[in-house]
Amino acid sequence: MRPRSTMAAVAPMRRAPVAPRRPQDGVALLEALIATLILAIGLLGAIGMQARAYSALSDASMRAEATIASERLLGLMAIDQPNLSLYAYAGSGTVNAKLAGWLSDTRAAIPGASVTVVVAPVASTSRSQINIAIGWQRKQGSLASVHAVTSYIANSK
Repeated sequence: MRPRSTMAAVAPMRRAPVAPRRPQDGVALLEALIATLILAIGLLGAIGMQARAYSALSDASMRAEATIASERLLGLMAIDQPNLSLYAYAGSGTVNAKLAGWLSDTRAAIPGASVTVVVAPVASTSRSQINIAIGWQRKQGSLASVHAVTSYIANSK
Protein backbone atom coordinates (compact mmCIF):
# COMPACT_ATOMS: atom_id res chain seq x y z
CA MET A 1 0.00 0.00 0.00
CA ARG A 2 0.96 3.40 -0.66
CA PRO A 3 1.47 5.77 2.13
CA ARG A 4 -1.02 8.48 2.45
CA SER A 5 0.24 11.86 1.72
CA THR A 6 -0.62 14.78 3.89
CA MET A 7 -1.79 16.71 0.94
CA ALA A 8 -5.08 15.79 -0.48
CA ALA A 9 -5.38 15.56 -4.14
CA VAL A 10 -6.99 18.60 -5.64
CA ALA A 11 -9.79 17.82 -7.94
CA PRO A 12 -10.37 20.15 -10.83
CA MET A 13 -13.15 22.73 -10.12
CA ARG A 14 -16.33 22.09 -11.81
CA ARG A 15 -18.61 24.88 -12.84
CA ALA A 16 -22.19 24.78 -11.84
CA PRO A 17 -24.32 23.93 -14.76
CA VAL A 18 -25.70 27.06 -16.48
CA ALA A 19 -29.41 27.07 -16.87
CA PRO A 20 -30.56 27.70 -20.37
CA ARG A 21 -31.81 31.25 -20.98
CA ARG A 22 -35.48 31.66 -20.59
CA PRO A 23 -37.31 33.91 -23.07
CA GLN A 24 -38.49 36.25 -20.28
CA ASP A 25 -35.12 37.24 -18.84
CA GLY A 26 -34.84 41.07 -18.66
CA VAL A 27 -38.57 41.74 -18.89
CA ALA A 28 -38.63 43.43 -15.48
CA LEU A 29 -35.91 45.85 -16.59
CA LEU A 30 -37.82 46.63 -19.77
CA GLU A 31 -41.00 47.22 -17.77
CA ALA A 32 -39.15 49.58 -15.44
CA LEU A 33 -37.77 51.56 -18.39
CA ILE A 34 -41.20 51.87 -19.97
CA ALA A 35 -42.73 52.96 -16.64
CA THR A 36 -40.00 55.60 -16.28
CA LEU A 37 -40.69 56.87 -19.80
CA ILE A 38 -44.43 57.12 -19.12
CA LEU A 39 -43.75 58.96 -15.86
CA ALA A 40 -41.42 61.41 -17.63
CA ILE A 41 -44.03 62.15 -20.29
CA GLY A 42 -46.65 62.71 -17.59
CA LEU A 43 -44.38 65.09 -15.67
CA LEU A 44 -43.62 67.07 -18.81
CA GLY A 45 -47.36 67.36 -19.46
CA ALA A 46 -47.94 68.61 -15.92
CA ILE A 47 -45.18 71.20 -16.30
CA GLY A 48 -46.72 72.36 -19.58
CA MET A 49 -50.14 72.70 -17.98
CA GLN A 50 -48.63 74.70 -15.12
CA ALA A 51 -46.98 77.11 -17.57
CA ARG A 52 -50.26 77.58 -19.47
CA ALA A 53 -52.13 78.17 -16.21
CA TYR A 54 -49.60 80.84 -15.19
CA SER A 55 -50.01 82.52 -18.58
CA ALA A 56 -53.80 82.50 -18.28
CA LEU A 57 -53.61 83.87 -14.74
CA SER A 58 -51.37 86.71 -15.87
CA ASP A 59 -53.71 87.58 -18.74
CA ALA A 60 -56.74 87.47 -16.42
CA SER A 61 -54.96 89.82 -14.02
CA MET A 62 -54.36 92.36 -16.80
CA ARG A 63 -57.97 92.06 -17.96
CA ALA A 64 -59.20 92.68 -14.40
CA GLU A 65 -56.99 95.78 -14.13
CA ALA A 66 -58.37 97.05 -17.46
CA THR A 67 -61.94 96.48 -16.26
CA ILE A 68 -61.30 98.36 -13.03
CA ALA A 69 -59.64 101.23 -14.90
CA SER A 70 -62.48 101.58 -17.42
CA GLU A 71 -65.13 101.48 -14.70
CA ARG A 72 -63.21 104.11 -12.76
CA LEU A 73 -63.06 106.40 -15.80
CA LEU A 74 -66.78 105.95 -16.47
CA GLY A 75 -67.44 106.94 -12.86
CA LEU A 76 -65.32 110.08 -13.25
CA MET A 77 -67.14 110.97 -16.45
CA ALA A 78 -70.58 110.37 -14.95
CA ILE A 79 -69.98 112.92 -12.19
CA ASP A 80 -68.52 115.46 -14.67
CA GLN A 81 -71.15 115.29 -17.41
CA PRO A 82 -70.85 118.89 -18.64
CA ASN A 83 -67.21 118.21 -19.60
CA LEU A 84 -67.56 114.80 -21.27
CA SER A 85 -65.84 115.93 -24.46
CA LEU A 86 -62.68 116.78 -22.49
CA TYR A 87 -62.17 113.08 -21.69
CA ALA A 88 -61.63 112.07 -25.33
CA TYR A 89 -58.14 110.71 -26.04
CA ALA A 90 -56.84 109.28 -29.30
CA GLY A 91 -54.02 107.30 -27.73
CA SER A 92 -51.21 109.75 -28.41
CA GLY A 93 -50.49 113.42 -28.02
CA THR A 94 -51.13 115.64 -25.08
CA VAL A 95 -53.41 114.44 -22.34
CA ASN A 96 -56.13 116.67 -20.95
CA ALA A 97 -55.76 117.49 -17.25
CA LYS A 98 -59.06 115.70 -16.53
CA LEU A 99 -57.65 112.47 -17.96
CA ALA A 100 -53.97 112.74 -16.94
CA GLY A 101 -54.29 111.24 -13.43
CA TRP A 102 -56.43 108.34 -14.59
CA LEU A 103 -54.12 107.61 -17.52
CA SER A 104 -50.98 107.57 -15.37
CA ASP A 105 -52.68 105.24 -12.84
CA THR A 106 -53.82 102.93 -15.64
CA ARG A 107 -50.36 102.75 -17.20
CA ALA A 108 -48.87 102.02 -13.77
CA ALA A 109 -51.28 99.11 -13.26
CA ILE A 110 -50.95 97.84 -16.86
CA PRO A 111 -47.37 98.32 -18.11
CA GLY A 112 -47.22 99.50 -21.72
CA ALA A 113 -50.98 100.03 -21.95
CA SER A 114 -52.38 101.69 -25.04
CA VAL A 115 -55.54 103.66 -24.29
CA THR A 116 -58.18 105.31 -26.46
CA VAL A 117 -61.29 107.08 -25.25
CA VAL A 118 -63.96 108.17 -27.74
CA VAL A 119 -66.83 110.39 -26.67
CA ALA A 120 -69.60 110.77 -29.26
CA PRO A 121 -73.00 112.37 -28.77
CA VAL A 122 -75.83 110.12 -29.89
CA ALA A 123 -77.99 111.87 -32.50
CA SER A 124 -81.46 113.04 -31.44
CA THR A 125 -80.98 111.88 -27.85
CA SER A 126 -79.65 113.50 -24.74
CA ARG A 127 -76.89 110.99 -24.14
CA SER A 128 -73.31 110.31 -25.19
CA GLN A 129 -71.68 107.06 -26.24
CA ILE A 130 -68.36 106.37 -24.52
CA ASN A 131 -65.94 103.85 -26.06
CA ILE A 132 -62.90 102.96 -23.95
CA ALA A 133 -60.26 100.60 -25.31
CA ILE A 134 -57.31 99.52 -23.18
CA GLY A 135 -54.73 97.32 -24.88
CA TRP A 136 -51.63 95.53 -23.62
CA GLN A 137 -49.12 92.95 -24.74
CA ARG A 138 -48.14 90.43 -22.08
CA LYS A 139 -44.82 89.45 -23.65
CA GLN A 140 -42.81 90.34 -26.71
CA GLY A 141 -44.03 88.56 -29.82
CA SER A 142 -47.41 87.54 -28.40
CA LEU A 143 -50.73 88.82 -29.64
CA ALA A 144 -51.97 92.07 -28.14
CA SER A 145 -55.02 91.89 -25.89
CA VAL A 146 -57.66 94.61 -25.88
CA HIS A 147 -60.37 95.27 -23.34
CA ALA A 148 -63.12 97.40 -24.92
CA VAL A 149 -66.04 98.95 -23.06
CA THR A 150 -68.96 100.82 -24.58
CA SER A 151 -71.22 102.76 -22.28
CA TYR A 152 -73.83 105.50 -22.53
CA ILE A 153 -74.07 108.49 -20.24
CA ALA A 154 -77.23 110.58 -20.18
CA ASN A 155 -76.47 114.28 -20.39
CA SER A 156 -77.97 116.16 -17.49
CA LYS A 157 -79.48 119.55 -18.24
